[in-house]
Amino acid sequence: MATLRGEPVDRPAVNFYEIGGFDVDPTNPDEFNVYNSPDWRPLLQLAEEQTDLIRMRSAKTEPAPGNCRGEFFTTEQYEKDGSRFARTTLRVGGREMTSLSRRSPDTDTDWALEHLLKDTDDAKAYLELPDEVFAYEPDVADMAVEDERLGDRGIIMVDTGDPLCAAAELFSMGEYTIFALTEQELFHKLLEKHAMYMYEQTEKVAKAFPGHLWRIYGPEYATEPYLPPSLFEQYVVKYTKPMVEIIHKYGGFARIHSHGRLKAVLGMIAQMGAAGLDPIEPPPQGDVELIDVRREYGQEMVLFGNIEISDIENLTPADFEKVVVKSLREGTDGQGRGFVLMPSACPIGREISPKTMANYETMVRLATNFGG
Repeated sequence: MATLRGEPVDRPAVNFYEIGGFDVDPTNPDEFNVYNSPDWRPLLQLAEEQTDLIRMRSAKTEPAPGNCRGEFFTTEQYEKDGSRFARTTLRVGGREMTSLSRRSPDTDTDWALEHLLKDTDDAKAYLELPDEVFAYEPDVADMAVEDERLGDRGIIMVDTGDPLCAAAELFSMGEYTIFALTEQELFHKLLEKHAMYMYEQTEKVAKAFPGHLWRIYGPEYATEPYLPPSLFEQYVVKYTKPMVEIIHKYGGFARIHSHGRLKAVLGMIAQMGAAGLDPIEPPPQGDVELIDVRREYGQEMVLFGNIEISDIENLTPADFEKVVVKSLREGTDGQGRGFVLMPSACPIGREISPKTMANYETMVRLATNFGG
């Protein structure tokens, strides 16, 4: 919290992002739970005992009075050939649309095999959905209890997508980029439809759970090479900035999450008034150096990240140590609001190699001793 407020700290914070962030249960024997692998125990323990925890949580929701989602959407889950599938069917505007996802026992991710919207006609039919389909009441009680239980070991971070994320994920990536470029008026209508309920829920959660860190994901959908910077202003600044302002109105800290290339949009992210930014990937995954972001925008934003998960999994401990030292030096260069050493992601499989474990330990050791 001192880092978020721009107050002096005795060392940079160190956080493992999803590890210690996601709500996982290593004792759950479900074959689709990768975290019950013995490989994960030491890494989960390291995160719990020696890192600055940032629990990634969302408010629980219940359908609001009048919610009619069940009249339009149906979902079925089934297992086939060792994988777990989820199929969603939407019937609206005289059309039937489906999406399909698959989860394997060996990876902690859901693969989208089919997206709900395939073309312009699907998008127009989707816009016929009544607003009541998206009406939910959030409840922050569980987050408040967990926050109290954490004490000084860490904080709760409210995790939410933005209107762009909600709209873009309705399409495959290829269809989305074409649609967002060529059907801008229609895409704005999709964004407006999602913005209506997102602003309302953000207001309710921020008011009931004030003063906390938030992560807003989705802006990367409008960064290069997917869309030109002019559309980042149209699709992100226009629709995500109001969320930032609501969060800050209640004393919270809005952190913008955006992988990949940032150089062309950093000024616009700052313009939105973001209090934080992650994961600030170094080249070649990104296109900016951490030290340049720190010097240009570090007074306004707490910077999170700069460690690639690919480096954690692939570099030798000696080479990885050089990467961490560089990030710590650049992230704390000169005067700035604050820096949190953090990976861009985490392993998604069952196996954690000795090299990977050693590199996570290096992050903790160097951050803990930095400046000492």
